[in-house]
Amino acid sequence: MAKKTRKKAAKKKASIKRKAVKRKVAKKKAKKKVAKRKVAKKKAKKKVAKKKAKKKVAKKKAKKKVAKKKAKKKVAKKKAKKKAKKKAKKKVAKKKAKKKAKKKAKKKVAKKKAKKKAKKKVAKKKAKKKAKKKAKKKAKKKARRK
Repeated sequence: MAKKTRKKAAKKKASIKRKAVKRKVAKKKAKKKVAKRKVAKKKAKKKVAKKKAKKKVAKKKAKKKVAKKKAKKKVAKKKAKKKAKKKAKKKVAKKKAKKKAKKKAKKKVAKKKAKKKAKKKVAKKKAKKKAKKKAKKKAKKKARRK
């Protein structure tokens, strides 16, 4: 009887021990799982942070690009304005030059006309003188005849 009881007790003890060992193992496994999850979470956080950082950098780059484009446009506009101003100045200068040329041409024509007039005057005077001389000669001839 006593032997049986001892065996039973031993069996019980062994069972309790086994259970305890199992529990310990389970606890260890659970701890490992939790640790793994923690690591995974950390990794995920890092990944998200990296993505965010990349996005930030990309945004910054895009902003810079836009700013560069805007700056280029501004410069181009300024250049275009300068060009337009130069063109306008050239146009004005051309107009002025044309006006000057016209004035010069008018003056030339006026000078020519004045010269012609002067020549005519001289010719008239000469003609008058000739006529006077002829008249004098005629008068002299008439006087001689008489």
